[in-house]
Amino acid sequence: MPDPVSDSWYVVAALVIAGAITVALRAVPFAVLKPLRESRLVLALGLWMPVGILGILAASTWTGTFTGDAGIHWTTAAHAALAAAVTIAVHLLCGRRTLLSIGLGTLTFVLLVNLL
Repeated sequence: MPDPVSDSWYVVAALVIAGAITVALRAVPFAVLKPLRESRLVLALGLWMPVGILGILAASTWTGTFTGDAGIHWTTAAHAALAAAVTIAVHLLCGRRTLLSIGLGTLTFVLLVNLL
């Protein structure tokens, strides 16, 4: 028969270890962040990553559009083109806010595909 006291300590030890790992993993980015703020690599990544994300999303959208069913892909291509235009327009007109442009472009595409 298992000893309930030793089982309790086992659970407490597991919770303490899990809590320490969680706190450490949440604290590490803040400890590392200060020296990286002046890094040329981080500044370059901050400049080019949004462009890369938009490029990957565009490539994914267009690839999915042209690999679909023959009866659907041209209308979906038109929806994707309109959504891409919305994404580009919002990105350029609203101060290059990546999340806003991606969000509105994605919303446009989803609405067009599902409503038309």
